[in-house]
Amino acid sequence: MYIIVGLGNPSPEYAGTRHNAGFEVVNILADRFDIETDYIKHKAICGRGVIEGNKVMLAMPQTFMNLSGESVRQLVDYYKIDVPTELIVVYDDINLSPGRIRIRKSGSAGGHNGMKNIITHLGTDEFMRIRVGVGDKPKGYDLADHVLGHFTEEERRIMEVAFIDAANSVVTILNDGIDAAMNRYNGSKKEEDEIV
Repeated sequence: MYIIVGLGNPSPEYAGTRHNAGFEVVNILADRFDIETDYIKHKAICGRGVIEGNKVMLAMPQTFMNLSGESVRQLVDYYKIDVPTELIVVYDDINLSPGRIRIRKSGSAGGHNGMKNIITHLGTDEFMRIRVGVGDKPKGYDLADHVLGHFTEEERRIMEVAFIDAANSVVTILNDGIDAAMNRYNGSKKEEDEIV
Protein backbone atom coordinates (compact mmCIF):
# COMPACT_ATOMS: atom_id res chain seq x y z
CA MET A 1 0.00 0.00 0.00
CA TYR A 2 1.11 3.55 -0.72
CA ILE A 3 0.60 6.44 1.69
CA ILE A 4 0.19 9.73 -0.16
CA VAL A 5 0.51 12.69 2.18
CA GLY A 6 -0.40 16.23 1.18
CA LEU A 7 0.92 18.93 3.49
CA GLY A 8 -0.99 22.00 4.58
CA ASN A 9 -2.66 23.74 7.50
CA PRO A 10 -6.12 22.86 8.83
CA SER A 11 -9.04 25.28 9.29
CA PRO A 12 -10.90 27.26 6.61
CA GLU A 13 -8.75 30.39 6.95
CA TYR A 14 -5.82 28.56 5.33
CA ALA A 15 -7.77 27.08 2.43
CA GLY A 16 -6.28 28.08 -0.90
CA THR A 17 -3.05 29.46 0.54
CA ARG A 18 0.38 28.70 -0.91
CA HIS A 19 1.25 26.46 2.03
CA ASN A 20 -1.75 24.23 1.30
CA ALA A 21 -0.59 23.04 -2.12
CA GLY A 22 -0.30 19.48 -0.81
CA PHE A 23 -3.92 19.47 0.33
CA GLU A 24 -5.02 20.67 -3.12
CA VAL A 25 -3.26 17.78 -4.86
CA VAL A 26 -4.67 15.15 -2.48
CA ASN A 27 -8.17 16.56 -2.96
CA ILE A 28 -7.80 16.22 -6.74
CA LEU A 29 -6.78 12.58 -6.34
CA ALA A 30 -9.67 11.94 -3.94
CA ASP A 31 -12.20 13.46 -6.35
CA ARG A 32 -10.79 11.74 -9.45
CA PHE A 33 -10.68 8.27 -7.92
CA ASP A 34 -13.78 8.51 -5.70
CA ILE A 35 -11.83 8.16 -2.46
CA GLU A 36 -13.74 9.54 0.49
CA THR A 37 -11.47 11.50 2.83
CA ASP A 38 -14.05 11.44 5.55
CA TYR A 39 -12.42 10.46 8.82
CA ILE A 40 -9.64 11.62 11.11
CA LYS A 41 -7.06 9.10 12.25
CA HIS A 42 -3.33 9.38 12.96
CA LYS A 43 -3.80 13.16 13.33
CA ALA A 44 -4.84 13.40 9.68
CA ILE A 45 -7.91 13.52 7.48
CA CYS A 46 -7.69 10.14 5.78
CA GLY A 47 -9.22 8.13 2.99
CA ARG A 48 -8.45 4.61 1.79
CA GLY A 49 -9.00 3.62 -1.79
CA VAL A 50 -7.56 2.35 -5.04
CA ILE A 51 -5.81 4.33 -7.76
CA GLU A 52 -5.61 2.33 -10.99
CA GLY A 53 -5.19 -0.96 -9.15
CA ASN A 54 -2.88 0.39 -6.42
CA LYS A 55 -4.10 0.44 -2.82
CA VAL A 56 -3.55 3.87 -1.32
CA MET A 57 -4.10 5.88 1.83
CA LEU A 58 -4.62 9.58 1.20
CA ALA A 59 -3.74 11.74 4.20
CA MET A 60 -3.80 15.44 5.06
CA PRO A 61 -2.17 16.02 8.47
CA GLN A 62 -4.20 18.22 10.82
CA THR A 63 -1.31 19.06 13.15
CA PHE A 64 -0.45 22.34 11.42
CA MET A 65 2.47 22.35 9.04
CA ASN A 66 5.38 22.50 11.47
CA LEU A 67 4.28 19.28 13.23
CA SER A 68 3.42 17.24 10.13
CA GLY A 69 5.91 14.55 11.15
CA GLU A 70 3.76 13.49 14.11
CA SER A 71 1.00 12.40 11.74
CA VAL A 72 3.28 10.88 9.09
CA ARG A 73 5.12 8.82 11.71
CA GLN A 74 1.84 7.42 13.05
CA LEU A 75 0.67 6.53 9.54
CA VAL A 76 3.95 4.83 8.65
CA ASP A 77 4.05 2.85 11.90
CA TYR A 78 0.41 1.77 11.75
CA TYR A 79 0.45 0.59 8.14
CA LYS A 80 4.02 -0.74 8.32
CA ILE A 81 4.93 0.56 4.89
CA ASP A 82 8.39 0.64 3.36
CA VAL A 83 9.20 4.36 3.63
CA PRO A 84 11.55 4.73 0.63
CA THR A 85 9.22 2.98 -1.81
CA GLU A 86 5.67 3.47 -0.44
CA LEU A 87 5.55 6.99 1.04
CA ILE A 88 4.90 10.00 -1.20
CA VAL A 89 4.78 13.51 0.28
CA VAL A 90 3.40 16.45 -1.72
CA TYR A 91 4.15 20.00 -0.58
CA ASP A 92 4.71 23.62 -1.60
CA ASP A 93 8.14 25.01 -2.45
CA ILE A 94 9.00 28.71 -2.54
CA ASN A 95 12.28 27.95 -4.30
CA LEU A 96 10.41 26.93 -7.45
CA SER A 97 8.48 29.37 -9.63
CA PRO A 98 4.69 29.06 -9.53
CA GLY A 99 3.55 25.93 -11.35
CA ARG A 100 6.95 24.23 -11.52
CA ILE A 101 7.03 20.57 -10.39
CA ARG A 102 10.07 18.81 -8.94
CA ILE A 103 10.03 15.11 -8.01
CA ARG A 104 12.80 13.50 -5.97
CA LYS A 105 13.50 10.13 -4.32
CA SER A 106 15.15 11.75 -1.28
CA GLY A 107 16.80 14.95 -0.09
CA SER A 108 16.95 17.64 2.55
CA ALA A 109 14.00 19.66 3.78
CA GLY A 110 15.25 22.68 1.84
CA GLY A 111 14.08 25.04 4.57
CA HIS A 112 10.50 23.68 4.58
CA ASN A 113 9.44 23.26 8.20
CA GLY A 114 6.85 20.59 7.49
CA MET A 115 9.39 18.45 5.68
CA LYS A 116 11.99 19.14 8.35
CA ASN A 117 9.60 17.76 10.97
CA ILE A 118 8.80 14.68 8.87
CA ILE A 119 12.49 13.90 8.37
CA THR A 120 13.09 14.31 12.11
CA HIS A 121 10.24 11.96 13.04
CA LEU A 122 11.10 9.33 10.45
CA GLY A 123 14.83 9.54 11.04
CA THR A 124 15.45 9.49 7.29
CA ASP A 125 15.10 11.70 4.23
CA GLU A 126 14.85 8.65 1.96
CA PHE A 127 11.27 8.96 0.75
CA MET A 128 9.59 10.19 -2.41
CA ARG A 129 8.45 13.77 -2.58
CA ILE A 130 6.70 16.02 -5.07
CA ARG A 131 7.44 19.71 -4.69
CA VAL A 132 4.97 22.16 -6.19
CA GLY A 133 6.42 25.60 -6.88
CA VAL A 134 4.55 28.52 -5.35
CA GLY A 135 7.13 31.25 -5.97
CA ASP A 136 9.55 33.07 -3.69
CA LYS A 137 8.44 35.85 -1.40
CA PRO A 138 8.69 39.39 -2.77
CA LYS A 139 11.62 41.44 -1.49
CA GLY A 140 10.98 42.80 2.00
CA TYR A 141 8.01 40.49 2.47
CA ASP A 142 7.62 38.30 5.56
CA LEU A 143 8.01 34.60 4.70
CA ALA A 144 5.09 33.50 6.89
CA ASP A 145 2.82 36.11 5.33
CA HIS A 146 3.87 34.90 1.90
CA VAL A 147 3.26 31.16 2.37
CA LEU A 148 0.05 31.78 4.30
CA GLY A 149 -1.14 34.21 1.65
CA HIS A 150 -3.36 33.51 -1.34
CA PHE A 151 -2.36 33.34 -4.99
CA THR A 152 -3.04 36.20 -7.33
CA GLU A 153 -5.65 35.51 -10.00
CA GLU A 154 -2.90 34.94 -12.58
CA GLU A 155 -0.94 32.65 -10.26
CA ARG A 156 -4.09 30.70 -9.42
CA ARG A 157 -4.65 29.85 -13.08
CA ILE A 158 -1.09 28.53 -13.33
CA MET A 159 -1.43 26.63 -10.04
CA GLU A 160 -4.65 24.88 -11.04
CA VAL A 161 -2.70 23.25 -13.87
CA ALA A 162 0.25 22.52 -11.55
CA PHE A 163 -1.99 20.75 -9.04
CA ILE A 164 -3.34 18.53 -11.83
CA ASP A 165 0.23 17.86 -13.04
CA ALA A 166 1.26 16.91 -9.50
CA ALA A 167 -1.74 14.59 -9.13
CA ASN A 168 -0.90 13.01 -12.49
CA SER A 169 2.70 12.55 -11.35
CA VAL A 170 1.47 10.60 -8.31
CA VAL A 171 -0.44 8.26 -10.62
CA THR A 172 2.67 7.87 -12.79
CA ILE A 173 4.76 6.94 -9.74
CA LEU A 174 2.21 4.29 -8.77
CA ASN A 175 1.97 2.80 -12.25
CA ASP A 176 5.39 3.30 -13.82
CA GLY A 177 7.78 4.20 -10.97
CA ILE A 178 9.39 7.39 -9.79
CA ASP A 179 12.02 7.52 -12.54
CA ALA A 180 9.28 7.70 -15.16
CA ALA A 181 7.52 10.44 -13.17
CA MET A 182 10.74 12.44 -12.81
CA ASN A 183 11.41 12.21 -16.56
CA ARG A 184 7.88 13.25 -17.42
CA TYR A 185 7.12 15.97 -14.88
CA ASN A 186 10.29 17.52 -13.47
CA GLY A 187 10.27 21.13 -14.53
CA SER A 188 6.66 20.85 -15.70
CA LYS A 189 4.97 24.20 -16.07
CA LYS A 190 2.31 25.37 -18.46
CA GLU A 191 2.76 28.85 -19.86
CA GLU A 192 -0.08 31.29 -19.42
CA ASP A 193 -1.14 31.18 -23.07
CA GLU A 194 -1.57 27.39 -22.82
CA ILE A 195 -4.13 27.58 -20.03
CA VAL A 196 -6.25 30.58 -21.01
